[in-house]
Amino acid sequence: MKESILITGGAGYIGSHTAYLLAQKGYHVIILDDFYYKQPFNHSWATVIKGNVCDDHLLDKIFSQFSINAIMHFAGFIAVGESVQNPFKYYDNNVVNTLTLLKKAIQYKINKFIFSSSAAVYGLPDQLPLKEDHKTLPVNAYGNTKLVVEYLLSDVARAYDFKFVALRYFNACGAEFHHGLGEYHQPETHIIPLAIRAAMSGKEFKIFGNDYDTPDQTCIRDYLHVADLALAHEAALNYLKQGGLSEIFNLGTGRGYSVKEILTTVEKVCGQKLQIKICERREGDPAILIADPAKAQKYLGWNAKNSHLEKIISDAYQFERLSHRESHLSKEAII
Repeated sequence: MKESILITGGAGYIGSHTAYLLAQKGYHVIILDDFYYKQPFNHSWATVIKGNVCDDHLLDKIFSQFSINAIMHFAGFIAVGESVQNPFKYYDNNVVNTLTLLKKAIQYKINKFIFSSSAAVYGLPDQLPLKEDHKTLPVNAYGNTKLVVEYLLSDVARAYDFKFVALRYFNACGAEFHHGLGEYHQPETHIIPLAIRAAMSGKEFKIFGNDYDTPDQTCIRDYLHVADLALAHEAALNYLKQGGLSEIFNLGTGRGYSVKEILTTVEKVCGQKLQIKICERREGDPAILIADPAKAQKYLGWNAKNSHLEKIISDAYQFERLSHRESHLSKEAII
């Protein structure tokens, strides 16, 4: 009999890529997603349930109907700027709803839990590359909610027969366009899809700050292909199944690319010159954020093997082209 994995937010960006990988590995994938972003999802390789993790009765139905072996929890809001403006929304969704899910996990004796955390828990770095034992001092509500859930998981693990892995992502990017999977946020806030769309449309692209203490004076970030993120979640699941203790791992490559390097590669891949406007820095943006992935490599046996910049951007570009074409055909059909 197939093992069943509940994936909350499994129709979203990282969740869908992980769900697809696990389905190909022979798991019965059950996706719980409220489709907040109205993202398209018509894949047949998963059982899809539309709903929210805050729905007590729905969770009872799911856990009663399916013999769930583990939970992967991706559901949550991710827009940093919005989190600062509307912290209640982020604490309700990212923290309170996770508390509801954890209570149900304990009630139904589900003791393997993988959490989608973030490098935002570190705040402004004192040392680079960032190790898991670096101080955690988030600079926005989004990062705070991720850190609160990490504390919550640690407390639950101390009190019950329960093990977790929290995966602190750096910059997720890329797509598995061959399988109809890619980045779909409304509104979009991530640099790579925004730059690709600017190149495709001829619209202006904004750089926020060109006076940082970096070689080309723009911010440097650690970019990780979403396919590598999916592989890390599978590795974390195997780690827990093999009796691994509760742990926190960075997911990154250990090297960074600057904003200008990203834009140069976008221009190369898309064959279009970007119209660039330099704007003021955004508050709280550190010059450099790079992960030390050694712990994940050691304990999970995981390496970021797909995270080459040109591959990341090429895959994201192909997804944008396919999405644009499908959207155009859909409009033509309506007309």
